Amino acid sequence: MLEIKQNFDLQKYNTFQVKANAKYFVSISSDQELLDLLRDKKYKSTAKLILGEGSNMLFINNFDGLIIHTQQKGIVIESETESDIVVRASAGENWDNLIAYCVQKNWGGLENLSLIPGLVGSSPVQNIGAYGVEAKDCITSVHAIELKTGKKRIFSNEECNFSYRSSIFKYSEKGKFVITAVSFRLSKVNHSLKINYGAIEKTLSQYENKNISTVRQAVIQIRQSKLADTEEHPNAGSFFKNPVITNKKAEKLSGKYPDLPSYPTHDRTKIKIAAGWLIEKAGWKDNPSEKVCVHHGQALVLINTKQANGEEILEFAKKIQADISTKFDIFLDIEVNIIHTK
Repeated sequence: MLEIKQNFDLQKYNTFQVKANAKYFVSISSDQELLDLLRDKKYKSTAKLILGEGSNMLFINNFDGLIIHTQQKGIVIESETESDIVVRASAGENWDNLIAYCVQKNWGGLENLSLIPGLVGSSPVQNIGAYGVEAKDCITSVHAIELKTGKKRIFSNEECNFSYRSSIFKYSEKGKFVITAVSFRLSKVNHSLKINYGAIEKTLSQYENKNISTVRQAVIQIRQSKLADTEEHPNAGSFFKNPVITNKKAEKLSGKYPDLPSYPTHDRTKIKIAAGWLIEKAGWKDNPSEKVCVHHGQALVLINTKQANGEEILEFAKKIQADISTKFDIFLDIEVNIIHTK
C-alpha cells in the first residue's frame, strides 16, 4: 500500500535547498503504483507535481497539492541491429548513471550530456542539452501515463515537438502526464563524435584516443571545473537559457564585443550566444548579494549562499534579467521551472 505523507519537508528534495512543504507526498516505484494512486478518489481533484531529483526547479512557496516522486527503475533493450540499438530507461533512473552504462557498453550518442543532474524522466521535458547535443537527438519515444484518465500513451519524437530546452511536456501538455520511461536510439559502430563545441576538443587533446569514453571523461572534467556541487553550493544548474538572436543583432554585438561567444543554430538566420558571458560581462560575478550570488566558475549558475527563500532567488534572477536587457537589449529566459503553487 502506498504511503502518502502529509506536510512533507521538501528541502532535501530540491537542489536549491529551499525550505518548502508539500501538502501530500508519495514515492512511486512502478507504473501499477501510479495507476493505483490515480484511481484513488481522494486525490482526483488535487493539484499534482511530478518530482525527480529536484535539480531543475525553484519552489517559491509551499505546494498545496500532491507531489509524486518518481522512482521507477530499469533499463531494457527494445530493439537492436548491427549498427544501432534502442534502449528504454525507466523515468527514475539517474541520468548520468544511464550514460555511464551506455558508454560502458560502447553505445554512442549521449556522452556529451554526461554529468547533467536529474533523472531520465526529466530529460524530454526540458530537452536537456550540452556541448552541441540535445536529448531529442537520440530520443525515439516517450512513455507516459495521463494523470486525468490513467491511460498509457507513447509519444513519438515528432509528437514531443522538441525545441531548444523545450517540449510539449513543458508547455501545451505541462502537468498532464507522468513520464514513466524514455527510449533512446544509440549507435553501436561508427560513432559520430561531436567535439567541436565549447572546450571539448581542447580537453580531448589530453587523451590518447578520441572515442565516446574519452568524450565522456572530457565533458565530466569540464563540468566539474565549472559547475558548483549542489551539496556545498545549493543551485539548480543553468538558471537561464542561452539566448538565440538574429544574425544582424549578433553582428552588431560582435562589433562592440569581439570576444562574444556564439554558436550556430538550425536556423541560419539566427545565432545562439552565451548567456553566462553576458552575465559576467555585466559584472554580476563581482556583485554578490547577501543570500544569492552568481557562481564564480559559471555565471549561468545562481547559488543559494545563505538559505534564501524561493522569492529571494527569483528576485535576484529578475534583477539580472533587467540588467542584461538594459545593457545588451537581450532578454534572458529562465530555464529552471518556477513552482508558484501555494
